[in-house]
Amino acid sequence: MENQKSTSFFRFEDLRVYHKALEYADWVVEQSKSIDNPAKKMLFKPLLKSAMNISFNIVEGASCNRNSFPDYLKCAKTAVRECYVISSLIRRSGYITEENFDSSKEHLYEITRMLGAMISSLVRQNSGQNPANRPIKKETPSTEESTPSIDIDFESL
Repeated sequence: MENQKSTSFFRFEDLRVYHKALEYADWVVEQSKSIDNPAKKMLFKPLLKSAMNISFNIVEGASCNRNSFPDYLKCAKTAVRECYVISSLIRRSGYITEENFDSSKEHLYEITRMLGAMISSLVRQNSGQNPANRPIKKETPSTEESTPSIDIDFESL
C-alpha cells in the first residue's frame, strides 16, 4: 500500500491550473489589503469575484463528464478576461503600480495558456481525433484494387 499513488477525492486538486487560479486570487487579496480607502477598495471586489470564478469553473467542470468540461474551462477563460479588464481599470485609477499590473497580466496569461491547452486536449479527445489534431483518415481501396480481375477468353466461348 505504501507504493500506491494517493488519489485525491477532489480530482481538480490534481490540476496545476486550479492551483495557479488560487494563487491569482491570493494575489488579488494581497493587493486589496494595501488600499485603506473603502471606496477604492470597492474596485477590488469585482476583481476578486472574477478571480474566484476562474477556480469555481475549473472545479465545477472537473466534476462533470468529459464532454462538458471544456465548456466550464471556456467560462474560466471568460473570467480571466474579466480579471484583465478590471485590473486594467484599477491600474488606470492608480490603485496598483505598473509593476503589479504586469504581475497580474503574467498570472492571467499563464492561466489562459493552461486553460487553452486543456480545452484543446479535451475537445480533441472528445471528437476522436488522433494526437496530431488531424482527423483520422480511413483508408479506402482504389477502384483497381477493389474490382477483382477476371480473365475470360471470349473467343473460346
